[in-house]
Amino acid sequence: MHPLGQQQSFSNRTIVISCACALLPISFFLALAFGTVSISFSDTLWSLLHSVVGSESASGSSLGSGTDLASRLKLTSRTDLIVQQIRLPRALLAAIVGALLGICGATTQGLFRNPLADPSLIGVTAGASAGAALTIFFAGSLTSLSGLPGLGLVSIGAFIGGSIAVILVYSLATNTQGTSVATMLLAGIAITALAGSLTNILEFFGDEQILRRISLWRMGGLDGASYQRVAIAAVFGSIILVILPRFSTALNALLLGESEARHLGLSVQSIKIKLVLLVAAGVGISVALAGTIAFIGLIIPHMIRLLIGPDHRYLLPISALGGAILLLLSDTIARTIVSPIELPVGLVTAILGAPFFISLLRRRHEFGMR
Repeated sequence: MHPLGQQQSFSNRTIVISCACALLPISFFLALAFGTVSISFSDTLWSLLHSVVGSESASGSSLGSGTDLASRLKLTSRTDLIVQQIRLPRALLAAIVGALLGICGATTQGLFRNPLADPSLIGVTAGASAGAALTIFFAGSLTSLSGLPGLGLVSIGAFIGGSIAVILVYSLATNTQGTSVATMLLAGIAITALAGSLTNILEFFGDEQILRRISLWRMGGLDGASYQRVAIAAVFGSIILVILPRFSTALNALLLGESEARHLGLSVQSIKIKLVLLVAAGVGISVALAGTIAFIGLIIPHMIRLLIGPDHRYLLPISALGGAILLLLSDTIARTIVSPIELPVGLVTAILGAPFFISLLRRRHEFGMR
């Protein structure tokens, strides 16, 4: 690359990284300050600092029953209750889920060597939705019960459904010669259609309550956020967010083609298996904790790639930051735009993402795309 081009690329990366690092805490703070009840910035900051230094109200439990809520109201102010027990876990969960969707989207696009690829291509999103729908349809009133803290049966069903879908896709795409990425794409489309049909059948035979619950789940939402769910997302999410960037060099090599990557000494088959499993785990956890949230895994990596180029050493971490920022802002909009009614955050990401993505495609020649 020409030295001038290298300097310009470095400048673009520096600007994008700086903007992302600045926007993340701003988006997080806005998510704490805005909602059905408006709280001043100073009160929000004070309550947040109070929780960080060891307030009893930030100990990690959810609101709980009416009796528990009444006792909490006696111990803490109304602002502390809203910020620390309702908005803080929700903002933390939004940041983690958004980061997972962003980095998994960038990984999927690198694996398929297609900037328009999406994690849903491997069937995990549709499989998770089908698993959640099956649980809602058959478990009925038991869906709030679980043997795992912070996860209801619907979340567990979603994760199992997504895992089964990925196993099926991988089995169809793998033979004695290895795993075909093209076959995996086709198998993912087929499994997605099959899982979608199953979900539609359950909606057809379900009553109004079941239909509404399945529909809301498929729209995505963070209203069930709690510190227990945040802990689950943080533990598994941090593992994925740490491991995936280690495949940056391998993904850069795969951009040249699988044959070229093999000549460079990479175990392409092993890398593909690991990447698919990590992406499936990341998206499965996200869907299990927050439902189906559209467009983040597609638009964020694509936009970052247009800004800084295809180098996955920078693309993966910046996509994680961008996903967290977008989901935080989208959830804030979902809670405030028609307050006191709360929109599903998946609708907001789709409404915001689709027009913006279309505008990027219309201007693709300015970024060197055909």
